[in-house]
Amino acid sequence: MKKTFAVVCSLWPMLFLLALAPAAAKIDYAQRADVKAFIESMQTQHGFDPRELSRWFAQTQPIPNVIKAIRPPKNPGIRSWQTYRSRFVEPIRIAAGRRFMREYAKDLDEAETRYGVPAAVIAAIIGVETIYGKNMGNFNSFAALTTLAFDYPPRAPLFRKELEELLLLARDEQRSPLDYVGSYAGALGLPQFLPSSRRRFAVDFDQDGRIDLVESRQDAIGSVANFLAQHGWQKGQPIAVRVLAGGDGLQTLIDEGIAPRMTPEAMLALGVDLQKVGAGATDREIPNQPAALIDFVTPHAATEYRLGYQNFWAITRYNRSSFYAASVMDLAEAIAR
Repeated sequence: MKKTFAVVCSLWPMLFLLALAPAAAKIDYAQRADVKAFIESMQTQHGFDPRELSRWFAQTQPIPNVIKAIRPPKNPGIRSWQTYRSRFVEPIRIAAGRRFMREYAKDLDEAETRYGVPAAVIAAIIGVETIYGKNMGNFNSFAALTTLAFDYPPRAPLFRKELEELLLLARDEQRSPLDYVGSYAGALGLPQFLPSSRRRFAVDFDQDGRIDLVESRQDAIGSVANFLAQHGWQKGQPIAVRVLAGGDGLQTLIDEGIAPRMTPEAMLALGVDLQKVGAGATDREIPNQPAALIDFVTPHAATEYRLGYQNFWAITRYNRSSFYAASVMDLAEAIAR
């Protein structure tokens, strides 16, 4: 008892100071000049009621974890293709992907017929994004986008645009913008569409009169397929081909980026040696269509090379990372086997 009393007494000075300390000040976004300018723009361009917008912003507080999540690490690790790939092409997603393809085989087949995108690719994107709905995010979308639009200068223009799109989406759907929930970056539903993509590419694939990317697997399937089709997916064409690559012009081609600009024959003419490997390698012919030579580096391991064609490029419009697109390709192959 004496020991407990002594400990309590020793804490009194700290407890006293905490009692005197002011509570953390709340942010009133509605009173900020940059937010007021945004409200005025929404009124001028889209006819929004500024009083209603001010009320929504006044109810919103910044989310520090959003800034923490989106900010690049102070000490970024060395990029590793094998490490990245292992996050997505792994037993849980493969098993869940096969179940998803069995359960929604009819819808996936219909989407493939309508849009030309293979069922396995559609399923793989949903698997990579949210593990088929298990991880769609629990951040209030309006608060997350407001935080990024006004408190994260490096990408503020992008997120102000997405905040604008969220407000337009809410008006289209006759919902409060405060009702949406998604990722820390404002992405929504099973396919994790940003509000701009949600408005442009989402479809009512189950034909129930509304688009629902949270509960309707059918709408998610059709929307992913439509997104890829609208970004140049070519039916029946390759995504990428695994190759062995070498030669004097190798680094020059890699530095050209991931847009498909040059045929493999033209690459050979520049002194780059290419040999098809892996799945389908019994057919030694490499499709002679515009492609990009892409390196997938893993520390202390041999670099993997792929020729990325138009369909690889289309997947990178979903996420600008070549690692992402290759993971979608590999997961699609795994769940389709």
